[in-house]
Amino acid sequence: MTYPTPPDEAGRQAALESFGILDTPATPEFDRLTRLATAAFDAPIALVSLLDKDRQWFKSCIGLHETSTPRDVAFCAHAILSDEGLVVPDAKKDSRFANNPLVTGTPFIRFYAGAPLITDAGYRLGTFCIIDNHARDDLSRAERAMLRDLADLAMETIERGASS
Repeated sequence: MTYPTPPDEAGRQAALESFGILDTPATPEFDRLTRLATAAFDAPIALVSLLDKDRQWFKSCIGLHETSTPRDVAFCAHAILSDEGLVVPDAKKDSRFANNPLVTGTPFIRFYAGAPLITDAGYRLGTFCIIDNHARDDLSRAERAMLRDLADLAMETIERGASS
């Protein structure tokens, strides 16, 4: 599989690396946000996902045992293409994802909603996302706003860590 690359990929990657967050241990601040998301959205999986060169790495992960996946199968690689993010109501019916091994195999993703983690300079480092193994309707306006708020809180936490 291949993934789309943002036009500012070199700057995006440099911005991600500048925070020094990749491959750091789990922290309560991020895990609290993902736990809130699983409860608020009644979703079995919530992630703070950062897109590195060839992988997506999970700073926080509720509902999965993996700490990363290859970038070429990452839904988040598509979600960082716009500030609005991405909602996929049924991945089996979406031509971009129907043959994705994360859809056809474990964790059997059917629903995905991700809001990008956006720096002050406008770089999208990754996403705050929720995942379900059942298809769902699109998110309501209020749910999209809540997901955006969670992504903003995660980004603020990343920026605080870089400045401390």
